[in-house]
Amino acid sequence: MKEAESLFQKLRTVANSYPDMVYSGIVDAAYQEYAEAQTLLTLVQENRFISPEEINVASVAYVLGLADVIGELRRRALDSLRKEHIKTAEECLDHMEEIYIELMSMDEAYMLVPGLRRKSDVARHLIETTRGDITIEARRSSLEKCMQNLEKIVKRKTKA
Repeated sequence: MKEAESLFQKLRTVANSYPDMVYSGIVDAAYQEYAEAQTLLTLVQENRFISPEEINVASVAYVLGLADVIGELRRRALDSLRKEHIKTAEECLDHMEEIYIELMSMDEAYMLVPGLRRKSDVARHLIETTRGDITIEARRSSLEKCMQNLEKIVKRKTKA
């Protein structure tokens, strides 16, 4: 992230000299990716959302980057499930839902931010799929523990 911050500082400097570069849209994806990475890192490390002012990106890039964080949180949730860390996966799902609720509350933004409607639709799908994955893993884990307890009981009864 330190390297990315350095590169973005250089980009901002160049953009000050060539503002048409920023307004043409050729750097929009870079700003969105930067906002996404900074937001995810802050969520994971500090359990808080970073503001667009803190990372010095425009609101549109921030909102679109924030929408993309939902996909990264899904990946983190799935990795957590694979490692049997259900609580971490649930925390990811909570953050995903929080972001989605905020995106949905910005009615006017859908008209002003190109691509936000599509990203929100994808986000809704990712959230529902993640919720199902976590539910299945939680139930599977619970069943496994019950079976292990039953196995212990059966062994004790067999020895007696």
